[in-house]
Amino acid sequence: MHRVVSVYGRKIASVALIFNALLTISCAVGLLWGFYAENWVLYAPYLINGNLFWVPIAAAIINIFPAAHIGKVHTGRLWFHHYVYGFLVLLSSVAWIVLFTSVSILSLFFINTTNLAVNIGRFFMLGGLTLVLDDLPDVNMVTFRGLQWLKAKAHQARKFLTAAQLALGVATLYLLSTVTLSIAMKPQWITVANCIQMGTLLITAVTCFTSIKRKTWFKLHLKHETRIK
Repeated sequence: MHRVVSVYGRKIASVALIFNALLTISCAVGLLWGFYAENWVLYAPYLINGNLFWVPIAAAIINIFPAAHIGKVHTGRLWFHHYVYGFLVLLSSVAWIVLFTSVSILSLFFINTTNLAVNIGRFFMLGGLTLVLDDLPDVNMVTFRGLQWLKAKAHQARKFLTAAQLALGVATLYLLSTVTLSIAMKPQWITVANCIQMGTLLITAVTCFTSIKRKTWFKLHLKHETRIK
């Protein structure tokens, strides 16, 4: 029983961290779009430059591998691989957005809106992509071999990746502090979007530091791995 709880706990944690990485990227992209296209002044006067929101994007991308690595357990599958359900959720999300919103798929993550239908579409699109990324090695042999190649390269660059995660984690904490201080000074900025922003930044930073503590990049198993059929 304990083993079952541990296995499924790791898988749930892995999926949740991958989802947070994608949500972090989504939030940062929206802010950067406003910064570049609409001249937003982001979290003044605490944030020195809006370009720094490229930092959580980089941190989230690097964090995806450690997050997926946590979930490398055999949980079995119900009828299909996880990526099949991921693609179904993605297609359903696209259909939802086309049918129930007036937003273009291409601009979905660039607009600032509280429209419930749009945000539901965003949520499930990120959820579908999370399932695909979680099961990406099993999509086909091309992705499997490509990921094995990337894994080998990551092992070679393990010292650089560890240093990069440390720097990105510290910078992400700085961004979290600017958002928190700005909201504290301006209560009208206490919105769902800003609360989500703080949550994703915190989890992203913690994931960076946890990966460093676990020495993820130094513990990569480079021996041949068999795909789950």
